[in-house]
Amino acid sequence: MKSESLTAPKSLAQWLPDILFGLENLTTHKLRSLLTMLGMIFGVAAVVAMLSIGAGAQQKVMAFIEQLGVRNLIVEAKEAQNEQDLQKVRKISNGLRLSDYQIIRKNVPSIQMGTPRKRFTPTKVLPKPQVEVPTVYGVEPSYLEIGHLRVTEGRFFDANDNAASAPVCVLGAAAKDSLFGAAQAVGEYVKLNELWCHVIGIAGPQLAPQSDVSGVRTEDTNNLIYAPLNSVLYRLEDSQSWLKDEVDGLYLHLASTDTSATDAEVVRGILNAAHHNAGDFSVIVPAELLAQQKRTEQLFNTVMVAIASISLLVGGIGIMNIMLAAILERTREIGVRRAVGARRWDIIRQFVIEAILISFAGGLVGVGAGFAISQLIAWLAGWSTIVTVSSILLAFLVSISVGLIFGIYPAVKAARLDPVEAIRYE
Repeated sequence: MKSESLTAPKSLAQWLPDILFGLENLTTHKLRSLLTMLGMIFGVAAVVAMLSIGAGAQQKVMAFIEQLGVRNLIVEAKEAQNEQDLQKVRKISNGLRLSDYQIIRKNVPSIQMGTPRKRFTPTKVLPKPQVEVPTVYGVEPSYLEIGHLRVTEGRFFDANDNAASAPVCVLGAAAKDSLFGAAQAVGEYVKLNELWCHVIGIAGPQLAPQSDVSGVRTEDTNNLIYAPLNSVLYRLEDSQSWLKDEVDGLYLHLASTDTSATDAEVVRGILNAAHHNAGDFSVIVPAELLAQQKRTEQLFNTVMVAIASISLLVGGIGIMNIMLAAILERTREIGVRRAVGARRWDIIRQFVIEAILISFAGGLVGVGAGFAISQLIAWLAGWSTIVTVSSILLAFLVSISVGLIFGIYPAVKAARLDPVEAIRYE
């Protein structure tokens, strides 16, 4: 035990002079050391910046998918490109209807709750919107839980309001600001087409998709007006032709995500049978979208790291090149050290430490540069960027590893020099 306690400090003491000596050699040739570090700086900065851009974009998409509800199934009516195509579809199918929702509820026991949805944009709105006209969502009260809505003021409509087709509504955050600005909205009235609706609540802000999510309609989820389904169907909606869907969406909340894939197939089968395979609907499974998005994120990160690692590889080649040049410059020094008793391991350690110091310093500067680049991109392009600890550690560890790997060969070559020939080298 006593001998071990004495050898440990001695072993540590062997590294400290080499580290100080390596720093002295690097600072002696400042410009050369800086140029050697540039490859590491650019590589690390690229890894950190690329991963931060990817993480920011992926986080918003995945948060939006989670907002859809991983235990939900969403059926969306497909919009025809033109009236001629719609007429062809209607000869085969009557479109999405309330009867479809009722049949699905009877035949899929794992559905805990659900609601049809009728969506339309009113032609006249008072007060006059400051921006785009809000979209009206006719839904049942269960949408409050299914759609993960949070009421910040007032209340959401209930089953009695829906049964009575009450002229009430709840405003989304953006719709409230557009119609009333900073003024109080709860208790006021909004005119939708020819019907005055009593504002009974305000919904909290929701995430909107920043990019296309498979099958999900791209719209401002905050610029919405929620109203009871029966009110929209029987009192609010414009005069309908036989071409339009009775309802254009179904939200189905499942007991568990484990059955989401099989339940989605059952729902597709029921609707295909009822619609005679017209293909006028799509079934969105948020749980599958979330899993797919996570796989995409992993693939994106792998590709980005591989691309950015090319710069690190170039930096490693630069380190090897400069270390080989240093051996030629310091051949006589190596010979003198070997002559006075330095072992091959001492020479190897000296040059490996210098290579690691270059990559370490380049990695530190690169992390700072990568963080600055990601913030600059977020400011200039308005993108969301997130610099994660894992991206910093990954880039930093790769840079240290590159310095170590590319520093070993020059160090071994230096250690193999013949001491007598090295001392005589001019």
